[in-house]
Amino acid sequence: MLEIFKTTEGSVLEKQESVTKDCWIAMTAPTAQEIKEISRACHLEEDVLRAALDEEERARIETEEDYTLIVIDIPAVEKEMVEKQEKDRYITMPLSIISIKDVIITVCLVDTPVLQHIKMGRMKGFSTHKKTRLILQIFYRVATQFLQNLRSINRQSEMIEDKLHVSQKNKELFELLELQKSLVYFTTSLRSNEAVFEKMLKNEKVKRYPDDEDLLEDVIIENKQAMEMANIYSGIVGSMVDTFASVISNNQNLVMKFLATVTIVMSIPTMIASFYGMNVPLPGHDNPYGFYIVLGFALLLAGVVALIFHKKDVF
Repeated sequence: MLEIFKTTEGSVLEKQESVTKDCWIAMTAPTAQEIKEISRACHLEEDVLRAALDEEERARIETEEDYTLIVIDIPAVEKEMVEKQEKDRYITMPLSIISIKDVIITVCLVDTPVLQHIKMGRMKGFSTHKKTRLILQIFYRVATQFLQNLRSINRQSEMIEDKLHVSQKNKELFELLELQKSLVYFTTSLRSNEAVFEKMLKNEKVKRYPDDEDLLEDVIIENKQAMEMANIYSGIVGSMVDTFASVISNNQNLVMKFLATVTIVMSIPTMIASFYGMNVPLPGHDNPYGFYIVLGFALLLAGVVALIFHKKDVF
């Protein structure tokens, strides 16, 4: 998908039909034809536009004579079906920002909320004429989105924790492991983004104004806060996984111990009945009440054994 925006008089963001001066080109999972079209219009190599189309692309900043390429990681949410229920899966995706003389281009594989927020005109002080300010605003929105998703992960982990208090299954543990994996992705991406932000702070080729310096510092602060939150939540989820894995294992041991105790108690009447099932003379075989005597003795002995187990807090 290819969209072109430009801020008109009155700071109104409007869609454009073609590439014009001081516009913003937003490319979402672009086709080969769209890449060729923008490559010709902006005099860029196609490989530069394809940088963010590789999910494994690392965060970096490259400054050339005619363009500056910035690749950062952004949070994304995937929907997946688990046992006929739709679940959110938190991942990270690369987002490239290409700044050339008169145009700024963003390329991403998904229609991220980071850019949706800007497209809907909710970003204060936004203008496609100020390319550096636009880049920093995207950075700030990325850091904010990480914080929002981290809070969602924390809420999800709390709900799973409530389920684990009464659960003896592994389903909730797998959900926690999925959250833990997402937090690892977030931590790694935030660390990579921090390196990009630090490089941009020192990059003299990127034109900035005093207000931009303050915004970049705010971006770095927000990113560090997200990193701290990700590390804290990762530690909490990791501890929960270890603790509840032990709890579930202990619960299973208690169940097995209970079943073993019941088996021992029930084996006593079975053993006595098997003795009196032999075709040989046995004590009381000629007594008319022999069956009831043997049955009572078996139940009494089983009761005594059950009482002993109960006193030892086994049964």
